[in-house]
Amino acid sequence: MRTLVILASLAMLLGEGYASAQTMTSGRPSAVLNKQQCKSVWKTAVPSGRYLDRADAGPYIVNFALADGPDQDGRISRREFRKACKKGLVKYRG
Repeated sequence: MRTLVILASLAMLLGEGYASAQTMTSGRPSAVLNKQQCKSVWKTAVPSGRYLDRADAGPYIVNFALADGPDQDGRISRREFRKACKKGLVKYRG
């Protein structure tokens, strides 16, 4: 019985770790951007000024899942982008 409990606990831990890994991308936070840098990247990334879609985010966002915010709608709003700049989730090439 004890072995069964240990195996069940181990399976839960491994499953939870795998689920967490699936939500992350390989990107790690980088330098926090100031307002001017953030605005500059936004203008380049989103010429329309509306949203940054997942398909276009690769060159600008380090970790899309974290930058997308709690709504996880597959696109980054200007507000989410500004928050991502403060968290080091936006790449800056000055």
